[in-house]
Amino acid sequence: MAEAISAITPLEARPFKNTICLFDVDDTLTPARRSITPEMFTLLSQVRRKCAIGYVSGSNLAKQQEQLSTPPVPVTSMFDFCFAENGLTAFRMGQPLVGNSFIEWLGEERYKQLVNFCLIYIAGLDVPVKRGTFVEFRHGMINVSPVGRNASVAERDAYETYDIAHNIRHDFVLALQKKFPDFGLTYSIGGQISFDVFPTGWDKTYCLRHVEAEKELSGLEYTTVHFFGDKTFKGGNDYEIYEDKRTVGHSVSGPDDTMKILKELFEL
Repeated sequence: MAEAISAITPLEARPFKNTICLFDVDDTLTPARRSITPEMFTLLSQVRRKCAIGYVSGSNLAKQQEQLSTPPVPVTSMFDFCFAENGLTAFRMGQPLVGNSFIEWLGEERYKQLVNFCLIYIAGLDVPVKRGTFVEFRHGMINVSPVGRNASVAERDAYETYDIAHNIRHDFVLALQKKFPDFGLTYSIGGQISFDVFPTGWDKTYCLRHVEAEKELSGLEYTTVHFFGDKTFKGGNDYEIYEDKRTVGHSVSGPDDTMKILKELFEL
């Protein structure tokens, strides 16, 4: 997987050239917010020799660099397509594609209203612990965490259990939907501790426009798009792309399940 882009088999020369596998990251390729295992690394390398591979994540590129690669190897060389922030930051074969901006779409005044409401709501929550970075601004969205993104792994695990029992994120989303019904926003729960807020239509299906653009770019049309994700339930951040008619959805319970399905699909 750490091969240079120039050493990778061209997309059009792969045995399943009209197939692409897209993966969520947390609890699909890796345990939540942890690093990819050598076993997954090796398997993805084998799959990449057969078809195109890519990931699609709500997180920013820096977080995927932490989880999916190691310095000095850029994560953009590990996959044919890298879709950070649902594809609003995108790379093809190591080269950047045209992106988009949440703040330009929403406007500064509405953005301030949204963030102010989130911070006041979080201040009123009684959760086991609170750490730093409750609202993380990203290029194509914001990520909101009642416990704070600076929580440790143990604190994240504990919060997830608490959240499931008390519907903290679920109720937070309902409050936002009630407060801002005309903002045109989608709220998507993902991972252990947070949820994403982005313009409706900018969910993970956004990345499919880049996949479809390959036909015009290189003449290669992806007629089979496999998507692997764990949050495929309604309201989860994998739901829209999992249900999209353009994809073949695979709901997984974790990285081991992803590996099992890949081995079966490609007889590895």
